[in-house]
Amino acid sequence: MENSPVPEQELLKTLLKPLLEDFQYWFGRSRSFLETERISFLSTEQQSDLLARVKQAQQEVQTAQMLFQATDGQVGIESATLMPWHHLVTECWQIAMQWRTTHGSLG
Repeated sequence: MENSPVPEQELLKTLLKPLLEDFQYWFGRSRSFLETERISFLSTEQQSDLLARVKQAQQEVQTAQMLFQATDGQVGIESATLMPWHHLVTECWQIAMQWRTTHGSLG
């Protein structure tokens, strides 16, 4: 069976669409967590700053999703744009893991 190259647009749809959905999911969970829990090992200012950064990232991802949909998947995203989102998700995961460890909760 011959392997034909995947057209660039199909590759974008295959990779970028679910990646943007994942970012929205994790930013949504992080936002909910930061809005409902007091993170004792963060100062109020640190928690507020993190929440503001999550909200900003959510808006950026939503804008990227709208452009992606409006162009029928013909628009990509620079890795320089994706990397800060990735770092922010990682930061939120680390804080959530530390919070769960200090609260003895798995959920």
